[in-house]
Amino acid sequence: MLAYDYPILGVFWTMLIFFLWFAWLMLLFKVFGDIFRSEDLGGFSKGLWTVAVIIFPFLGVFVYVIARGKAMGERDIARARESEAAFRSYVQDAAASSTGTADELARLAQLRDSGVLTDAEFAQQKAKLLG
Repeated sequence: MLAYDYPILGVFWTMLIFFLWFAWLMLLFKVFGDIFRSEDLGGFSKGLWTVAVIIFPFLGVFVYVIARGKAMGERDIARARESEAAFRSYVQDAAASSTGTADELARLAQLRDSGVLTDAEFAQQKAKLLG
């Protein structure tokens, strides 16, 4: 019975409108985030853009994207590059600081050869590393 009251084209248009509304909502939050993260805008300009987006939601968002879209993209790219550089630095530091079992055994052997560790202590530490 429902299929006769709500044709397939109606379902299509409803879904299209819902997804366009959702995409606009995501763009709205992105614009608000960009307004407040932007370093080249002063406090007064940020306030004006915020008021424009709140009072005229569709027009304000679209005008902001047209007026500042290129700079918004450049800031996103710069932020992504900074994040990637920080991640790479962290991974390199973590990889450099971790030593393998072979390195630990070589260090223990060097301590035993220099007389810092006895043979019993060397065997105990070696068993701990390998076990």
